[in-house]
Amino acid sequence: MAWIYLVIAGVFEVVWSIGLKYSHGFTKLYPSLATIAGMIISFYFLAAAAKVLPIGTAYAIWTGIGAAGAVIMGIILFGEPKSLIRFIFLLFIVIGIIGLKFTSGGEG
Repeated sequence: MAWIYLVIAGVFEVVWSIGLKYSHGFTKLYPSLATIAGMIISFYFLAAAAKVLPIGTAYAIWTGIGAAGAVIMGIILFGEPKSLIRFIFLLFIVIGIIGLKFTSGGEG
């Protein structure tokens, strides 16, 4: 269950990171509220996962999911640059997440 919690936390990290862009520095009410809700949900599930998983692993995977998701969503939603080298480095993040998952143990 801890790994599922960690994935949920990572997904909501993407939600709040993208929400930051839409909130325009917390000057727009509804995007700001959605961003804050995403933060709370993300931290809640990260904390739940960290009860079981090593904190270094949980934190690294959480930020990895968030970073990879933010890059992908930035390309899709905001027309951010897409290039072969960006996708190669994105692949490195994904490989790191998978590697940590399979070498960390922990229940869940």
